[in-house]
Amino acid sequence: MASKHVRKIISCHIIIFIMVFAAWTYNVFVCRAGDSSARETVLPQGEARESIVSRHFPDRVHEFVWRNWNAVELSKLAAILGTSVDNVQVLATSMGLPPAAAIPPEMKTRGYITLIRRNWHLLPYDQLLALLDMTPERLAFTLREDDFLWIKLGKIKPKCEAIRYRIPDEAARRRAAEIRRVVETDFGEEICRPVEPRFDFVRQLSKPLGSVPPTKPGNDLPVSLRFVYSYLAVYGDPLLNPKLDPYPDGFLERLSTVGVNGVWLHVVLRDLAPGGTEFPEFGVDHKQRLANLRVLVERARKYGIGVYLYINEPRAMPNAFFQKRAGMAGVHEDEFTALCTSHPTVRQWMSDALAFVFRQVPDLAGVYAITASENLTSCASHGNWKSCERCKPRSDTDIIAEVAAVLEEGVHRGNPKANVILSDWGWKGHGDAVDIIARLPKSVWLMSVSEWALPIERGGIKSKVGEYAISAVGPGPRAPRHWKVAEETGLKKAAEIQFNNTCEIASLPYLPVMDLVAEHIDNLRASKLDGMLIGWTMGGYPSPNFQLARQLNRTPAPSVDTVLDALARGRFGDGAPHARKAWTLTSNAYRQYPFHISVVYRSPIQWGSANPMYPVATGYKSTMWGLPYDDLNGWRGPYPPEVFAAQFEKVAEGWRPGIAELQAAVEKTPINRRKEVEADLRYARAAAISFQAVANQTRFVLARDGLLKGGKTLPPEERLRLRKEIQRCLESEIVLARQHFMLACEDSRIGFEPSCHYFYLPLDLVEKVVNCRWLLKHFEE
Repeated sequence: MASKHVRKIISCHIIIFIMVFAAWTYNVFVCRAGDSSARETVLPQGEARESIVSRHFPDRVHEFVWRNWNAVELSKLAAILGTSVDNVQVLATSMGLPPAAAIPPEMKTRGYITLIRRNWHLLPYDQLLALLDMTPERLAFTLREDDFLWIKLGKIKPKCEAIRYRIPDEAARRRAAEIRRVVETDFGEEICRPVEPRFDFVRQLSKPLGSVPPTKPGNDLPVSLRFVYSYLAVYGDPLLNPKLDPYPDGFLERLSTVGVNGVWLHVVLRDLAPGGTEFPEFGVDHKQRLANLRVLVERARKYGIGVYLYINEPRAMPNAFFQKRAGMAGVHEDEFTALCTSHPTVRQWMSDALAFVFRQVPDLAGVYAITASENLTSCASHGNWKSCERCKPRSDTDIIAEVAAVLEEGVHRGNPKANVILSDWGWKGHGDAVDIIARLPKSVWLMSVSEWALPIERGGIKSKVGEYAISAVGPGPRAPRHWKVAEETGLKKAAEIQFNNTCEIASLPYLPVMDLVAEHIDNLRASKLDGMLIGWTMGGYPSPNFQLARQLNRTPAPSVDTVLDALARGRFGDGAPHARKAWTLTSNAYRQYPFHISVVYRSPIQWGSANPMYPVATGYKSTMWGLPYDDLNGWRGPYPPEVFAAQFEKVAEGWRPGIAELQAAVEKTPINRRKEVEADLRYARAAAISFQAVANQTRFVLARDGLLKGGKTLPPEERLRLRKEIQRCLESEIVLARQHFMLACEDSRIGFEPSCHYFYLPLDLVEKVVNCRWLLKHFEE
């Protein structure tokens, strides 16, 4: 999950090992923020190497100004460069950047990951801290705890010299003027067009609907629970800062109207409850968090929505925590050690803490627990329990079942009516876990990813699904087998299934592939589920896709066509027939997506045409949901390069007639609803651009590497062919980036994902054109 988000790599058994082993395997780097008297703190460095130089800019100062223009205050840029605001403005003007605009305050509070990522190869830690207004301690915590950000950045902090302003020399002024001409020629007045401020969707979704009263979203339906994560949430510690409310009333109201009746919130148990005499350091600020949680729970109840706490417990602690608690120390993973759940004191603390929370907030709906996530919890959570003296005589089944029993006992001691939902994520290395399920407490729910292990074949390449997938319609073989055992044992059953988007392309809030979503829901009817998690971190936008969960969940069961026809009429009016055709065309095209864990995590699909291209190989490995670079071998998984590119081209080509039908549907939609459905069209267009961009970038890397590797030994006709292919790819990327820029300017949701923030900003798409124009000249020489 990509914050479960982020939950898997390459094969079922390797996933946990890689994620955990990578989680903090870095060489220690001592960074001093500011002057030499500042406090020291440990920040990760990894196997540091030289940063990437973007050769289409005159120098790193110009690059820094461009990358942070209208993302960071002008005065802050000047302070970091050690110069005046006027000098920074002159640099920006020389490159044709638009006038300075007001910076949304959310860029620091909700977009700090965007700022970190775009300056990762530009600034050393001290200047990065100054840019972010973060303490070293806060940045270290962010890199470690904010949904595995250090892993997303590749576990490497590139070597960066401090950037200081200097008067541009003649060569720099000449190159800046060339950039300005590209901007003026390719974008003209559009570069100054009004742009919807980034994060404006927070304001839009927080605004009450007004005329639509709160509803009870179908709690009496056969699948009684449909719960999601917030599209507006900041993943880290949302209960400590009420200004970053993850579920404002307007957003709760919108979720209720599309049939959602549950929401989840990531918490760490030691932050919500005191630790007593055994763990006196636990519980700092717990009263404030619980007070904010009570307010949220009460507000959500007005809309028929229950609040669930998402937990991975007991969380591992730094090794130093165990200096006086050696008897509680479990398995070790680098700088962290598990609180061993075979120790009765640890189990007692877990149970007491949960009971405390559920007594203090009695209207909590329940917990949603993953006991074998990327976060190290019990000694069996990552399969290494044999290295623990207390646990090695036991089986992983014993340990995980015991943890489940502790969770259930604590929650129900605090509130017997609360739901305890346990995910089988990671159990037995994502394999057969029926022995664990048979030993679960009878009052819990068993939840399983529906499509897991589903066999697929794309472009003649066979593989299995190992992540959320919309393009591959479940269920796979694992979940029904687990649900069957759960039913025989007397447990309630739930599915993890995504309706809006997945890691296949999460930088758009939802995709108009209704046929695929409806087919998946229909396929699950036979399993007689009690609940569905229908939105992981990337999938919580209150979209029309969510309505399918409620509309297809009735007795007697309506047909898929009946429900889709009704949804199209309700949304598009007279444009409904065109919308139905569009959904079918895009759904059929999406079935060609070259699905694999490497593709969805490491390819440029989240960036689309914003991903830069390079004249020579960077040598950097693509990272999980972070920086794709030009690492084609990392992007493609099991697919040969040609097949990989061809599959994305098939998706893009099949998507285009769907866009035409969607355009016709929008044009026939009543005026009062047209603005809403225009968003569907924007996201369809942005998706098609991203599919084609991955294919272009793949073919560019192939041609570039072929040209450079062959050198002068290549036959003239082959050199000409490769140069023409490079030219074709670059020219196509220019067209796509210009289209993508227009869409991103219109809609602040484009490019955003809650746990990664913005993958790209509108000016990144302008830079891509500058990048491609420079490369065209470079490969002519």
